[in-house]
Amino acid sequence: MWYSPSWYHWPFIIILLPLAVLFGLLSAFRRALFRFQLKPSSNVPVAIIVVGNISVGGNGKTPLVVYLAQYLRQKGYHPGVLSRGYGGKNASYPMTVEASSKVDVVGDEAILMRQHINCPLVVDPVRPRGAIELVEKHQCDVIICDDGLQHYALNRDIEIVVIDGQRRCGSKLLLPSGPLREGLWRLDTVDFLVLNGGSVNKREYLMSLQAGKLINVKHPNKSLSLSELTSPVTALAGIGNPQRFFSLLEKKQVRLKDKISFVDHHVFSKADIPSSIVIMTEKDAVKCTQIAHDDCWYLPVSASLSSQFESQLIQKLEQVATDKKQLRENNVL
Repeated sequence: MWYSPSWYHWPFIIILLPLAVLFGLLSAFRRALFRFQLKPSSNVPVAIIVVGNISVGGNGKTPLVVYLAQYLRQKGYHPGVLSRGYGGKNASYPMTVEASSKVDVVGDEAILMRQHINCPLVVDPVRPRGAIELVEKHQCDVIICDDGLQHYALNRDIEIVVIDGQRRCGSKLLLPSGPLREGLWRLDTVDFLVLNGGSVNKREYLMSLQAGKLINVKHPNKSLSLSELTSPVTALAGIGNPQRFFSLLEKKQVRLKDKISFVDHHVFSKADIPSSIVIMTEKDAVKCTQIAHDDCWYLPVSASLSSQFESQLIQKLEQVATDKKQLRENNVL
């Protein structure tokens, strides 16, 4: 309804408009509290990069966070990743995510990122506290905040918004009439607009997702190329935009006999997994290792961005480092 509204959706959208206006007023009031320092915002002595979006649902933030962590390590930085740990429950925070961490404790996205990044990863619903942990315990010199664009309690130096190239901003209305957490004006205030697929407009940088070989969910030492599939498969996805995953498989000429979608962060059971050949996302696979059968596979994807984006990012980080050094010398930070 939000992204491709038909004529019969509009009566519901209109009915919800008063709630959207109320949501916008509450959101503006909350921002004002931070702007006028009626609610505290925390500073940390290193660069904070926030990767987020202004719409609900999956836009491709996690692949971008992984890409940034890998790229910054290559450039000599010591990055750390900060995640809310959505879907996980732990008795105390902050918590450093290790290879042995469990998905029900730290969340599915944290487990997925842990498998791909070689840098500290901390989950904490209180983001300033988690950021301090990365600086003081892990000596990180730049922090990549997975999501958190609207979490103003943590001051940030660089904001990156990810936009779904297929759905973009849908009806362009605020919740619950549309998918937006903040108005379109917010896009004019961020440092980078990254488009996940599609045709870029002015100020946007294209992010391409490259598919790898299929990996067996139950036996991760086994792999299979998409071209080796000889029969139709069932595609399964519990992410923010399942259709993007289904479209990727179809683009790769994978024959799909069925498409099964679940809500984002769905907790899987054996009953959710068909007995036929199944291909799922990597984010879903981390939750299915104990219940998958021998013919369950996941398709890993990796992000790719232009050299122009990379050079602009490094320039901004260098400027942030200079500014923070001056603040420290003046005892402001």
